Amino acid sequence: MIKHILMVAAILVFTAPLVARAQSAELSGKEVVEAVCAKCHASGANGAPRIGDQQAWKKRASRGLSGLTANALNGIRQMPSHGGNQSLSDFEIKSAVAYMVNQSGGRWTEPVDKRVKSAPRTGEEIVKAQCIKCHETGKGGAPKIGDRDAWIPRLKDGLDNTVRSAINGHGGMPARGGMANLTDAEMRSAVIYLFRGPGTAN
Repeated sequence: MIKHILMVAAILVFTAPLVARAQSAELSGKEVVEAVCAKCHASGANGAPRIGDQQAWKKRASRGLSGLTANALNGIRQMPSHGGNQSLSDFEIKSAVAYMVNQSGGRWTEPVDKRVKSAPRTGEEIVKAQCIKCHETGKGGAPKIGDRDAWIPRLKDGLDNTVRSAINGHGGMPARGGMANLTDAEMRSAVIYLFRGPGTAN
């Protein structure tokens, strides 16, 4: 009887972390880096690009998030696959890569887990998070937020055409305003907010 109890206790001890992990949200990029990647990337051990070394990360960042993530998933040179921690999901690895790049001079948008359904962001939220960088001051010729005189000519061919232009990129503005994870509906909300300005519903 005692032997049986000890066996059950041992099973619970070893499986508890796995159960907790399954019930919790995935780790953030920062959490993965601090727990796993920092062992080499904090100091540059074993030839790993050191976090914060912009020159070391610049060339690697040119491969894009998908390319760097593939290296981390498969392993490269002295780094084992999944950074040596096979319990990490592909998305957690991707988040860690983006975090390290952004801590080293990059300006990448944090990846979003497509498996997790979230409520659409409002036009105001999107504008304040991204569009405001240019549209608040009119940087690069961008029409200012709420400046209807500047926006009306751009809407002369219809809202749908203006939204499509924002989705595809126009002039100095990158596709989807530099936020690749925005949906078409969210882009539409952002354009409407930019036209109407603060204090209006989306």
